[in-house]
Amino acid sequence: MKTNVIALFNQAGGVGKSTLTMNLGYALAKKKKKVLLLDLDPQASLTTFMGIEPHELDITVYDALVETFHLNIKNKIHGLDLAPTNINLSLAEMELVSALNREQRLKQVLFPILPNYDFILIDCPPSLGILSILALTAATHLLVPIETEFKSYFGTGLLLDTVARIRRHVNPDLDFAGFVPMKFDKRRSQHLRTYEQMKEELTKLGTVFTPIPDSTVFPDSTEERLPLALYKPKHPAVKVFNDIAKHLLQLNK
Repeated sequence: MKTNVIALFNQAGGVGKSTLTMNLGYALAKKKKKVLLLDLDPQASLTTFMGIEPHELDITVYDALVETFHLNIKNKIHGLDLAPTNINLSLAEMELVSALNREQRLKQVLFPILPNYDFILIDCPPSLGILSILALTAATHLLVPIETEFKSYFGTGLLLDTVARIRRHVNPDLDFAGFVPMKFDKRRSQHLRTYEQMKEELTKLGTVFTPIPDSTVFPDSTEERLPLALYKPKHPAVKVFNDIAKHLLQLNK
């Protein structure tokens, strides 16, 4: 079975990419899938959420991209593997500028380990720089978290233009895995309108999933370094994560 390499990407910051990556990864692992989470954001939120202190790392994704092509993988954290990172990854933006075949670097790094995993989830940085391009080049699918604020959704056009360029120039097989409305508050009419607009405009590109509710439980669970399903199993967002995971299981069928 082909490995699904899914980039979680939005050029806007603060939409919940790292939280979504960890919780979807855990939902897939509970369905007996072998999952690698790859932190490609120099802010290293995913690394921190998974219980690893970024500043204590000697070898990270940075080293694989610019030197060794060999990932440092931490095994079996809540049933997941993690390729961690830290602020050193920000140097890769500059160091890869003149590198030959730079767009393919992450794809080359992942190629030897593809047989080890059913899913590789890439937590992308909130920018349209070289790191995001590396992720979109290596990915088989793109999953887009979008905050249900009009201002955040308004920037989706730029994201879609970027994806079109990636398809045209380096990865013609990149498909949408879907769109995940984030930080949704059903009491706010703007959120309801934005969600309806997402469904109307984006469904032709991919599934628009049930929204992830806005809740203080997410910062609480990440502070405890736990997926939500372990921190508060009965929270309604757990079902949403499981439903998205079920959809991702169908990508290669």
